Amino acid sequence: MAQMWRCSGLRWSGDGLVLAWEGGRGSALVWGKRVGFAVPEGSGRVCVGARGHACPVRAAVPGRGTGARCEECARLDRAHSVAADTIADDPRPYRVYLAWFGPGLVKVGITAVERGPARLLEQGAICFSWLGTGPLMAARRTEEMLRAALGVPDRIAYAEKRAVRARLPGTAEERAAEVRALHRRAVALDRWPESLRAEPCEVVDQVRAFRIEGVPAAFGEVTELVPGGAIGGKLVAAAGPDLHLAVRGRGVVVLDTRLIRGWGLVPSLRDDDELALPVREFRQEQDGLF
Repeated sequence: MAQMWRCSGLRWSGDGLVLAWEGGRGSALVWGKRVGFAVPEGSGRVCVGARGHACPVRAAVPGRGTGARCEECARLDRAHSVAADTIADDPRPYRVYLAWFGPGLVKVGITAVERGPARLLEQGAICFSWLGTGPLMAARRTEEMLRAALGVPDRIAYAEKRAVRARLPGTAEERAAEVRALHRRAVALDRWPESLRAEPCEVVDQVRAFRIEGVPAAFGEVTELVPGGAIGGKLVAAAGPDLHLAVRGRGVVVLDTRLIRGWGLVPSLRDDDELALPVREFRQEQDGLF
């Protein structure tokens, strides 16, 4: 039997996309090349642990969940999370950003300066602009201020992001319009923390990074992995955790890589494309959910 590797997630970097595996290994993903794997019969999905440590009981977790953690490990992970607002003494500088995912979908968020644009790639932001830089708590207060004063959310569901990708404006200038307008409103507010330095509006467009222009609309998305299942197709685009695979004879399908974390995987035995996993087909009236 082929060696089984257990996936720990998808990484975006300046060098491209990498599927990470337990033990520190990684598999680079190449645009236009086949991505394929199988789930061995009789296997199961186990908790990926927390903060770089394995789950002590290797607890089983549901196939449809994107968190891939048992209740205890999820609690431990959030107990040391900037996103969960449980860390107040992080000395690193942070940036506040505005991210746009499609018409009407703009959010505010924060990320450590040292991470650069990685957080925006991980979230699948079509374009973004920095808004300000400063200490963590000043960045957090600014985020909360924009939510309260301008009604800007700090979270947008991935289902909503996928639903608009097939209907994006055709030019970078059009895609940047909502971010520019919101940036102007944000810097005009008079309640900014003194320790936060405002940043000029310089919109970064990530359409080319995601390779989403000209890609056929997807017919559906994988809902979960199952023992005995398999998938194989050409990587045509990606955004955030989503891989968009062209499966010969079926079309483009979306695979949320958060669903494969915690599964032990083996290379597919077939050389051609395949799709033997549960798929939810998109409604036709959504006109090609990317």
